[in-house]
Amino acid sequence: MKINTLVFDLGGVLIDWNPEYLYNKIIPDENERKWFLSTICTPDWNEEQDAGRSLQEATEHLVNKFPGHEAAIRAYYDRWKEMLGGPIHETVEIFRELKTQGRVKLYALTNWSAETFPVALELYEFLHWFDGRLVSGEEKVRKPFPEIYQLLIQRFNIDPYQAIYVDDNIRNVLPARELGFVGIHFRTPALFREELKRLGVI
Repeated sequence: MKINTLVFDLGGVLIDWNPEYLYNKIIPDENERKWFLSTICTPDWNEEQDAGRSLQEATEHLVNKFPGHEAAIRAYYDRWKEMLGGPIHETVEIFRELKTQGRVKLYALTNWSAETFPVALELYEFLHWFDGRLVSGEEKVRKPFPEIYQLLIQRFNIDPYQAIYVDDNIRNVLPARELGFVGIHFRTPALFREELKRLGVI
């Protein structure tokens, strides 16, 4: 099989993003913090913004529902940058090698709010190395819904049977596999590199 395309997820693969980085400062008690992030500012709530809901609408919705936690809720997007732990350097180095070699097209498919993605674009130069990017918040559809993978294929004229998709969330890898991609579940940069070697990409 000849691979000519590699599609990266961003968060957890190239960029370290974790709400805990912010909320460790705001809610020092571990049990209280875990409760807040699993009951109020939940991953499901955050994914609605990835699908296009405005940050203001999302914030006001929670403030109305949990008025006693208003300050902590508003911090989620007011201090969003503090959730960024920086680049995952070893994966960025793999990306750099692939870009330099020029043998495969390189794309990004990310679940990310259209309002916060420009912050990442300013911070991380490597986000400008891609041949194309698809940001869920801009498209109003997110992973793992098949529509966003189909949109990726159509927009960038990708043959999924000659393409790899890598994501740290297996939930998001499975629909790509169903469409014909070689789906890699990202665990560590070292394992990712081994997989790319095995596939003859690097």
